[in-house]
Amino acid sequence: MEKIFIYDTTLRDGAQTEGISYSLQDKISIAKRLDSFGVDFIEGGWPYSNPKDTEFFAYFRKHPLRNAHLVPFGSTAHPARPAHTDKNLTSLLKSGTEYVTIFGKTWDLQVKEVLRIGLDDNLRIIRESVAFLKKHGKKVFYDAEHFFTGYKANPEYAIKTILAALDAGAHLVIFCDTNGGTLPWEITRIAQEVREVISLGNFGMHCHNDTGMAVANSLACIEEGCVHIQGTMNGYGERCGNTDLVTVLGALVLKMGCHVSCEKNMGQLTELSYFVSEVSNMIHHDATPFVGRSAFAHKGGIHIDAMLKNPLAYEHIDPLLVGNHRRFVVSELAGKSSLVLKAKELAFDLDKKSPRAKKIHKLIQDLEAQGYQFEAAEASFKLLLEREFRKYKKFFELLGFRVIVEKRDDGRLISEATIKIKVKGVLRHSASEGDGPVNALDSALRHALRDFYPALSKMHLSDFKVRVLDAKEGTAAKVRVLIESQDEKESWTTIGVSGNVIEASYNALADSIEYKLLKDVKANA
Repeated sequence: MEKIFIYDTTLRDGAQTEGISYSLQDKISIAKRLDSFGVDFIEGGWPYSNPKDTEFFAYFRKHPLRNAHLVPFGSTAHPARPAHTDKNLTSLLKSGTEYVTIFGKTWDLQVKEVLRIGLDDNLRIIRESVAFLKKHGKKVFYDAEHFFTGYKANPEYAIKTILAALDAGAHLVIFCDTNGGTLPWEITRIAQEVREVISLGNFGMHCHNDTGMAVANSLACIEEGCVHIQGTMNGYGERCGNTDLVTVLGALVLKMGCHVSCEKNMGQLTELSYFVSEVSNMIHHDATPFVGRSAFAHKGGIHIDAMLKNPLAYEHIDPLLVGNHRRFVVSELAGKSSLVLKAKELAFDLDKKSPRAKKIHKLIQDLEAQGYQFEAAEASFKLLLEREFRKYKKFFELLGFRVIVEKRDDGRLISEATIKIKVKGVLRHSASEGDGPVNALDSALRHALRDFYPALSKMHLSDFKVRVLDAKEGTAAKVRVLIESQDEKESWTTIGVSGNVIEASYNALADSIEYKLLKDVKANA
């Protein structure tokens, strides 16, 4: 198949995601990572809209990218100003890039009710804006905003807007499903109809995900001759997001046999996806196709048995092709085979037919019946194996703790925890305040341990989740606490279950610290 060009707009469209706020350094680091991965175009932002984006383009004028073309984004000229005096268009010129992207109105409703100008005036603005940029030596990507919605409402006018951009010298026209409401079979039909009316040649696609169809719509357009896909890493974007380039790349290269510039780096796709989520300060979804933590996780006993015979039984690709890996999840749904495989993955030699395997399997079933869930807390599962194999002695012994929450006259809520432990035969008694009871308990425990284990200063809690296991029991229900911790090298998750949320939290905290100390001991062995 023809080469497909990948146009990444994470730094502009993706930045409109609720909860994402990129600093200048964030944008620079993501751009460099995308460049090294090999995408063709990186849309860096809208330089006219804010100083940060202006600084971004100024940085890369001094430090050019090695592979990708950097692209600024803007709109057609303001209806009240000629193109050559429009500050938005002149800011695109100042960005110093070979390519620029502008969007214009395709939907007659937008022209009449948003711009509040005549339909012919809109066509003139499109022609003048593209021609102005073309005159100054720029290759212009023209984003036909609301193209599919506009075509369905008034196909004749939508076609006129496309012709206006092409006649003025647009390098490529991109069809935009801006509202994200078009379905794949509509995309196919409209693309075919447009190609019968005008000779488009190659065209591009920009989809939003409001019906969950952005990836499907993008791939459908590829089948109709589209050679340029716009989207964002991890599908970030306003409302429900944009086309997820991670999923699109997996499908294009590994399913459709398409050629892309970054195909040689597909083994880095998982790493890239996680990198962008970390810089964006967004949780990486486990169920993300191709690159998610659960994308190649196997839990059911029958599935695992089949996987042992032939991985093709339940995997559509080799996970290594995208830099991911196969996981066997231990739970009460799985048999001893999955337990043995998981133990082997964690460097424990366990014979499926041995009494120890039977004992551990029974223990897991009993614990999960109480509410434990080791598939979500691998660190606690590893500690369970360590204890059953008697490979280590606990680093400290709990003798007791107390947590007090006090609301004072001035309205402040104060949490205080005291804890008594024994470490290497030494009794330690510590007290700490915190933002909440769990934070106070965590602080007290660390304070008691710090003289013995200084490395704990490099570890911190990064996530805390509480789930009620039986809502029918009301406030007497058991709770499951999952705590994610991390140090400078990795993150891990531990679990605690109890009818008391503080006890469940302590159990997860204690496991988290034990895991950190144990892995440090092994690393230094």
